[in-house]
Amino acid sequence: MDPLALLPEILLAGAAVVGLLLGSHLPRRRQWLVAVLALVACVAGTGATAVVWFRADMAVFGGSYVVDVATNATRVTVLVAVVLVLGLAVGPLRGARREAEFVVLVLLSALGAVLLAGADDLLLLAASYLLASIPLYALAGFAKDAPGTEAALKFYLMGALPGVVVPAGVAVLLGVGGTTGYAGLSGGLDAAPRAAVAVGGVAVLAGLLFKAGAVPAHFWVPDVTEGARPVVAALVTTVPKIGAVVAVHRFITTPMASSPVDWGMLVAVIAAVTMTLGNLAAFFQDNVRRLLAYSTISQVGYLLVGVAAGRGDLALPGVLLYLLGYAVTNLGAFAVVCALPAAALRTDYRGLVRRRPWLAVSLVVLLLGLVGTPPTAVFAGKLLVFTAALDAGLGWLVVLAAVNTVASVFYYLRWIGPAVRGDATTRFTTDRWAEVTAYVTAGASVLLGVLTGPVLALVGP
Repeated sequence: MDPLALLPEILLAGAAVVGLLLGSHLPRRRQWLVAVLALVACVAGTGATAVVWFRADMAVFGGSYVVDVATNATRVTVLVAVVLVLGLAVGPLRGARREAEFVVLVLLSALGAVLLAGADDLLLLAASYLLASIPLYALAGFAKDAPGTEAALKFYLMGALPGVVVPAGVAVLLGVGGTTGYAGLSGGLDAAPRAAVAVGGVAVLAGLLFKAGAVPAHFWVPDVTEGARPVVAALVTTVPKIGAVVAVHRFITTPMASSPVDWGMLVAVIAAVTMTLGNLAAFFQDNVRRLLAYSTISQVGYLLVGVAAGRGDLALPGVLLYLLGYAVTNLGAFAVVCALPAAALRTDYRGLVRRRPWLAVSLVVLLLGLVGTPPTAVFAGKLLVFTAALDAGLGWLVVLAAVNTVASVFYYLRWIGPAVRGDATTRFTTDRWAEVTAYVTAGASVLLGVLTGPVLALVGP
C-alpha cells in the first residue's frame, strides 16, 4: 500500500468531504471558501502529479490501480478542467444557497473520471463508473427548474441501463477469466468461450461509451446540454469524456487484447458512426448548446480513432494530447456561452464583434480550434490520432474522419458568421468571470498547439 501514489485522488476526495462539512456550517456569503478549497486541491494535485510524472509505472493497492503516463495525463487534464469549470461557476453561483454542494459534486465527478482512467481491475472500473455518474445526475437538475429536471430525469433513466449492464459484464468476464484484474484477464481470456467474452466485453464497453457520449449511447448528450445550466453542460461534455476515453483504451489494449474478438475494429466502427452522426445532427442546430453537444459527440468519434489504433506508438500519446486540447477548447466555447446568458441561438450572436470584439475573436479561435485548424491543440491531437490509425491499417477510417472534419466547418461557420457581421440585435450582458475564462482558454488552445513538441515529449512513449 502506498497512499502517496494516490495523492491527487486523495486531495480531490478530501476536498469534497471537507467542503461538504465546511459548507454545512458556513453562512451563505462565505460559501465561496469551498470553491477556494477545491481550487487549492486542484493546484496541489497538479503539483503532486508533476512530482511523480517521470517515475516508473506502478500498480498499487493489489494491482487494482495503475499510475502511469495515461493516469498522470488524465489527472492533469481533469484538474485543469475543474479549475476552468469553477471559473465559469463564479458568476451564476456566487452567494447561492447551494454553492458548496455544487463544488462538492464537481469534485466527486472529477474524482470518478480520474479513477476510471487508472482502473486496472474490473471491480474498481465499475465503482469508478458509478462515482463518475451519480454526481452528474444531481448536477443536471441542480437548478430545480423544468428544463433541468427533465434533463436530469433523461440522464438518469438512460444511465440506469448501462449502470446495470456494466456489473453484469464484469460478472461474465470474471466467470470466464477467473479474475477481475486486468493482468490476470489478459492471460485468462484467450482460451475462454468467444461468445461469453464478447458479451462481457460489450457490456463493460457499453457503460464506458455511454459515459463518453458515443453512439449508440449518445442520446442524452444534447438534452442534458440544453436543459442543464450552461456551466453544468460544460462539465458534462468535458470531464467524464476524459476518463471514459482513456478507460476504453486501457480496457481493449490490456485485458481484452488476448481475447478472440477484434475489439479495435469494433471501436473503429463505433468511431465512424459517432463522428458522422454527430456532424450530421449538428448541421441543423440553431441552439448553440445543442450545437456544442453534437460537436462533442463528433469529437468523441475522432478520439475513438486513436483508441481503435490500439498499442501503436502514437495512439495513446495522440489521444492524451487530443483530450487536453479538447478539454481546454470545449470549455472555452462554453465559456463564451456562459458569458452571454441571453444569447441562446446562434443568430443572437449577431454583431458580437462590434460590442465585444475580444469575446468574438475568442469565439472564432475556439470554434476553429474544435474544427482542428492549425496551430491549435486539437489540430495537433487529430494529426497524431489520424497518423496512428494509418499506421494501424485503418486508412478507411482516417479518410472518413478527414471528410467529417471538413464537413464540420459548415456548422461552426453558421455560428461564426452572425458573430462577425451585422448589427447587434441582442443586449450583450456579460459574465465577467466567464469572459475572462474564454480569453484564457482561447490563448491556451493556441499555445498548446504551438508547444505540441514539449507536450508530446511528456506523454509520448
